[in-house]
Amino acid sequence: MLEALPMPGLVVNQSEVIVGANLAARNLIGQRIEGRPYVTMLRQPSLLDAVEACLRESKTRTAPYLSNDGAQHTTFSVHVAQVVADGDAPMVLLTFEDVTHVQQAGQMRRDFVANVSHELRTPLTALMGFIETLRGPARNDPAAQARFLGIMQDQAERMNRLVGDLLSLSRVEGDERVRPTTQVNLRECLASVVALMTPLANEAGVTLVSDLGDEPVVVAGDRDQLVQVVSNLIENAIKYGGNDRRVTLRLAVDDYLRPLRGPGATIAVADEGPGIDPVHLPRLTERFYRADNHRSRELGGTGLGLAIVKHIVNRHRGRLRIDSVLGQGTTVQVVLPWVPSGENLAT
Repeated sequence: MLEALPMPGLVVNQSEVIVGANLAARNLIGQRIEGRPYVTMLRQPSLLDAVEACLRESKTRTAPYLSNDGAQHTTFSVHVAQVVADGDAPMVLLTFEDVTHVQQAGQMRRDFVANVSHELRTPLTALMGFIETLRGPARNDPAAQARFLGIMQDQAERMNRLVGDLLSLSRVEGDERVRPTTQVNLRECLASVVALMTPLANEAGVTLVSDLGDEPVVVAGDRDQLVQVVSNLIENAIKYGGNDRRVTLRLAVDDYLRPLRGPGATIAVADEGPGIDPVHLPRLTERFYRADNHRSRELGGTGLGLAIVKHIVNRHRGRLRIDSVLGQGTTVQVVLPWVPSGENLAT
C-alpha cells in the first residue's frame, strides 16, 4: 500500500519506531530507516512535534520538512494522520508532498513586488525632491527651474517606460500558452524593423547592417510580437555595443535545427561591444536582472526587455540563446519553427 503512494510515505507505530516506508521515502530519508526510531531519522522539531501529537491525541497534523540533495533545497509539506488496522494499535502515516515549486513561486512574487517598488521609488523620490525645491529655493531662479524640470521629465519618462514594460510583460505572459498560427513573412518583418531602428543607430553613431536574403521566410507567428523581439534586441545592441561600431542583423533558414528537431529560421543580432561576463549570461532573462546596473539605468533600461523577449519566444515555440565574449561583443539568437515553401502551416 505504501509503495502505491505517488509520494514518499512511512508509518510509525506506538513504540515510535518506523515500521514501513516506500522506496521514495527511503530515497529521501535513508535506505535503512525501517525498524529505527523516527526521532533519530527525521530530526526536525516541527515534524517531530506533529508526529508526537498525532500519536498521543489522534489529531491530524501538517508540518514542513526541509531536504537538500547536495544540488538544491527541497521543501515538503508532511501530512501526519492516524491509521488503524483491524486488531492492531493505531499507527501514524506520514506522507511528504513536494511544495518546492509553490515556495519558489511565492518568493518570485515577493521579489517582483520588491523590485518594482525599488524601481519606482528612485524616480518618485527625485520628483518629490525637485518639486519641493521648485516651490522653495528655486522659485525665482529660471535657470535652476529649467534644469530641474529637465531632470523631472527624464524621471517621469523612466517611470513611463517601466510601467509600459510591465504591462507588456503581463500581456505576453497571458498569451504565452496560446500558440500563434498566422503566417508571417519573417524577412519582410525584419526589414521593417531595420527601417525603424536605423535613425536610432545613426543618432548613436552605430552602423546597422542587415543580411536577410532575398527569399520569403514564412513562420507561424504574431507579427507585432516578433517586431517587438527584434526591436528590443537591436536597441540593446545599439545601446551597449558602443559608438562607431557595427550591429549586424542576420536571418538564415535550415532544413533541420537540433534545438527544434526540425526546420527552423534563425534571427541573430550581433554587436561589437565590450561583451558580457559569462557569470551573468544564465540570468539575463530574469526580470530586473542587469549585468551592469548603473549603465543600464543611465541608458534608460528597465531590466524587463529580455524577460519580455523570452516569453514571446516561448509562445512561438522557439529558442533563445545568448553568447558573449569579453572584448569582442555579444550575439543573441532567436530560433523559430520555419514553414518550408509549400507546406501546410497547421502541420
